[in-house]
Amino acid sequence: MQKYNIHTVQKDETLRSIASLYGFEKDVIKLFHNNHCDVKDMILIELNGQKQLFLPRTAVEDKGRLVKFGRGNSLVFQPENKIRRYGVVITIEKGEAKNELKFETSVRWLKTEKGRHFFEIDRTSNLYLNEEEVNEIADLLAYRTSKVLYPLQVSTDDKGKFEAVENPEVFIQRWAGIKEELYKEFEGEIVEEYCKKIERVIGEPESIDLYLRNDYFIRTLFFGIYQSFGRNYSIEETKSFPVIHNHIEPQYRIRLEIDPLKDEYDLINIEGEGKLSDERTVHDFINNLPFSLIVKDQPDMNEEGEMRIQSYLNGKNGLLEYMYLECSMMLNEIKKISVAIAILPE
Repeated sequence: MQKYNIHTVQKDETLRSIASLYGFEKDVIKLFHNNHCDVKDMILIELNGQKQLFLPRTAVEDKGRLVKFGRGNSLVFQPENKIRRYGVVITIEKGEAKNELKFETSVRWLKTEKGRHFFEIDRTSNLYLNEEEVNEIADLLAYRTSKVLYPLQVSTDDKGKFEAVENPEVFIQRWAGIKEELYKEFEGEIVEEYCKKIERVIGEPESIDLYLRNDYFIRTLFFGIYQSFGRNYSIEETKSFPVIHNHIEPQYRIRLEIDPLKDEYDLINIEGEGKLSDERTVHDFINNLPFSLIVKDQPDMNEEGEMRIQSYLNGKNGLLEYMYLECSMMLNEIKKISVAIAILPE
């Protein structure tokens, strides 16, 4: 991500006039330039032949391009009274095998209470697997039984991070009608198998919560990017993602950076990347262990995995326009989940 701007020095310009143009003190401009330029281009007292100056990223004439931050350069999550439609592509890779899921969904803000935001998510299209509408009976049954969950109500914290499912009581009420339709349309033991699977999920609130914590779309959309980015517009933090199904998700140490300037499309750009940082070994993950069996004062961290994020937010309301998340880790072979979410035209 770009860390500075470049000013081309014009005839008769001085250090003071350039600083005034961008609303900075001249000593701030001089210090910033000297910290980024070659020794031969350093400013001693006044300009002495420099053709270009390195300027802080926020040094722009058009102040409308600056991202509006809260305290501590925090990005504020304000989803009130909004409904958004997204196209979603989820790619699941394991070794040479690769499958791609596509669907469309709507996300509607419901209310905000005590720092928590509540949303309703609904699927608004059929599910496509590898560019074809789902038609294999196993895939179709998995899709049709999961429809009992929608419309789905969830909550997030004030950073936009997924917290909980908020309407689990309605799933049992919906299920009777959906199950009846399934038995009219399909027959055989496979129908009973998939019905029992979803019944085990919706029968217990804890099972529902665990099931949806493994939902790649929800976890990407509500990743929690509305952070305080600090004076350098970047933070390091530990994040988890369900790249594998484990009660204790793999932990990744990532750096998130935000550009304090909106781009030419009036979008706010956030980038992130990092590595797996977990005490569990590849063998531990393969065996679905929630913790490492080897206890050390200074454990060796497993770094055989990566995470990458690219997010673009609307420059006016700060809501998601596009997000790409890629998360991988080594098992017997590399497993990688990629999620792309894009706003759909109204």
